[in-house]
Amino acid sequence: MTPLGRLFLGLVLAATMATPAAAQEERKDLQIFKDISDSVLTYVRFTVFDDIGVSVEKGAVTLTGKVTMPFKRTDIEQRVAKIAGVRSVENRITVLPVSQFDDDLRWGIARAIYGNGAFVQYASMANPPIHIVVEHGKVTLTGVVNNEVERVLARTLASGFLEFSLTNELRTDAEVRTALEKLGG
Repeated sequence: MTPLGRLFLGLVLAATMATPAAAQEERKDLQIFKDISDSVLTYVRFTVFDDIGVSVEKGAVTLTGKVTMPFKRTDIEQRVAKIAGVRSVENRITVLPVSQFDDDLRWGIARAIYGNGAFVQYASMANPPIHIVVEHGKVTLTGVVNNEVERVLARTLASGFLEFSLTNELRTDAEVRTALEKLGG
């Protein structure tokens, strides 16, 4: 996976930027976004079962997503608040409910995806790019893959585990690159 793809692993690209008239501010917001991305990805307790989204506008950060443990919500907020240029942090991260059924789904799907030969290169990464969010038996795949074939294969491998629903929100490197170009990055 390209460095660009790794930059956005597990993060929903939801950066809200200022108008073109404030190009200098845009650059600052984009840099803050990249710093937040790096901070989340280097958080040792961030796993393939967590998903964080970030938006930045004039230094005001909004965090969204879902994590498996309450302390992760707090830890991530504290890490983000320390980043240069962050004026405020609104933490909308929710904590997934404790459920043995959901845990079984998480692990079964993770083994199916990362145990498949097509995803061996991802499994060996410090932060594997495909995230598996399970809430009340509903599965959502998020993150970044190299191409459309991998997106479809990941969805196929994640189905058939008695999940109630399966949503595929995986994005390709090309889609992330295009979105980043639109933001001026």
